[in-house]
Amino acid sequence: MEAGLPEFGKVVIFGTGLIGGSFALGLKEAGAVEEVVGFGRTPATLRKAQELGVIDRAGINPAHEIGDADIVLVATPVAQMPEIFERIAPYLGPNTIVTDGGSTKGDVVAAARAAFKGHIGKFVPAHPIAGAENSGPAAARWDLYQGKKVVVTSLPENNDERLDRIKRAWSLCGADIYELTPEMHDRVFAAVSHLPHLLSFALVHDLAVRDDADLFFTFAASGFRDFTRIAASHPEMWRDICLANREALLGELDSYRAQLDALCVALANNDGEALENTFSVARQARRNWAGEV
Repeated sequence: MEAGLPEFGKVVIFGTGLIGGSFALGLKEAGAVEEVVGFGRTPATLRKAQELGVIDRAGINPAHEIGDADIVLVATPVAQMPEIFERIAPYLGPNTIVTDGGSTKGDVVAAARAAFKGHIGKFVPAHPIAGAENSGPAAARWDLYQGKKVVVTSLPENNDERLDRIKRAWSLCGADIYELTPEMHDRVFAAVSHLPHLLSFALVHDLAVRDDADLFFTFAASGFRDFTRIAASHPEMWRDICLANREALLGELDSYRAQLDALCVALANNDGEALENTFSVARQARRNWAGEV
């Protein structure tokens, strides 16, 4: 690389909203990319992304954009990724590296293997832990990944150079890089991300379908707001995530159901000691995690 040139020439992004758009803006802020080309589902979205400076131009045909791209980031809902992988697979250039921003990894890796076949080493899976409730190009921020975790779930076929390039790209956006296997990633995030979203959606839905829902929402205050904040998240995206990681998520639901059953027994038996013990262990764990000890 010549002195003074950005580290990456062309970056192509499928999905120019919060995740993909913030990746683009982060690289731009770091002066690390020459050109960002965006693909999306609607021309209006791509026009908005260009107006906001998220992308430099909209792509029309992957055949004309992928071969000379340094990085291709697929930042769509996970259910859309298999089709995109199939579309771009014939056009991967010798230096092209594909990565993703999906919240599940087992299904994404399987789809990539099916599409890329002998070129699977060019796919380096990743998951930025920096979500928000808003979506679309207007939600993108250059600093979204500052100090946030990005989990890279490398494959045996990834060589060190490709792995380092993807780590470097996310680092330039300000992220802290961690590594997990795809399997461990899905186990962990079923528990700490996917299950909480499912529970939040379930509680709000339970109240919303009651005949006197307005009465309950009238008196909902800060505790309800904190617990249900993530129920404002994108329904399509979370539908795809839950289905994609359903095996691990079902296991976590079983564990949570056991916790609820134990609390039901304690309440039925007027067992304040059991309730307090559960609450105390949870409180201390929460404080430790939040650095409040």
